[in-house]
Amino acid sequence: MVENVIWPAAFDAERSRSEGRRVPRDIAIPDPTVDEIAKAVQQIGYDAVIERDKTYPREYEARGRVLVKNADDATKTDLLGAVAAYLQALRE
Repeated sequence: MVENVIWPAAFDAERSRSEGRRVPRDIAIPDPTVDEIAKAVQQIGYDAVIERDKTYPREYEARGRVLVKNADDATKTDLLGAVAAYLQALRE
């Protein structure tokens, strides 16, 4: 079973690529939460597990992370792009 780890920093429009943003700035959102990410992951059809006490290595505060289970058929880049699209839709 493949488990992908998704950090909120991957979608944060206020971060640079070197600070951990993994999607283009035009589809990134400001200050994403693990709850929003988990909801977006479930919308695209994968199981999500939220770990709230985890801290991204390039940050100092614990914002948590989302584990995506059974994402065998998608690359991480495709997964992040799909989640980012749903995050934008959730914020509108």
